[in-house]
Amino acid sequence: MKRLHLHLLSDSTGETLEMIAKAALAQFEDADVVRHFWPMVRSLQHLDRIMGEIAANPGLVLFTLVNADTRDRLESRCAALGLPVVAALDAVTDALEQQLGQVAHGRPGRQHAMDEAYFKRVDAIQFTIAHDDGIGWQNWEEADIVLAGVSRSSKTPTSIYLANRGYKVANIPIVPESPPPDSLYSLRRPMVVGLTTSPERLVQVRRNRLLTLNQAPETAYVDSEAVAREVQFARRMFANNGWAVIDVSRRSIEETAAAVINLYNERKAAGISGSQGAKPI
Repeated sequence: MKRLHLHLLSDSTGETLEMIAKAALAQFEDADVVRHFWPMVRSLQHLDRIMGEIAANPGLVLFTLVNADTRDRLESRCAALGLPVVAALDAVTDALEQQLGQVAHGRPGRQHAMDEAYFKRVDAIQFTIAHDDGIGWQNWEEADIVLAGVSRSSKTPTSIYLANRGYKVANIPIVPESPPPDSLYSLRRPMVVGLTTSPERLVQVRRNRLLTLNQAPETAYVDSEAVAREVQFARRMFANNGWAVIDVSRRSIEETAAAVINLYNERKAAGISGSQGAKPI
């Protein structure tokens, strides 16, 4: 299989470009791709240094550069090397200009401006970190979302991902021997979502976790029957309280978070507060 060198050049953090490349590459199985990441390219001198590396590892060049001089230099240098070069956002930006009747500002990193949305996201991240794993239950009413689930059901990584999207999230482990605080059942503002998974998948995840910690993998924590009872206990709790349930067995963190956001937006649009009208998904 031919190896492809993929060069990603951005005049900002490059987060957008990385996501575009990741989404596109996901459509190709077993592709042998070497990624070269070049963020914060904001001068011709910086670009010239990068071009030496690109010439040494020729391949496909994707970029998000708004400065005309930098773009022109990159495109002319790639043309001289005979390399394909793609402006990843041009088609979308052009379409928006036509529909909005405006010319794009062309300022690098504009999506990372320290505006109200930025500080809201920082506040959400701080709240979520401070309310991980059942901590700070006295303040759960301030949350947008509360995730509940047994150990290793992706509560924390999903919470952090949602926080980066601007949602205040708390999460609580469901342990049969240690019931959650009563306040969980009387929340009015937050949407409570139960995360569940198949017992078989959960045993596998927990066993791998113990191995990475150099702990004995043969405990009640990974006993098949005990885990099945634990999962059933959590599912019964979710059903009894009318909470939405998301099965994370075959979902990535991003997919789980997207499902949570869809639920949240649907309830908000319908004027539904908390966890009223919950349905499993």
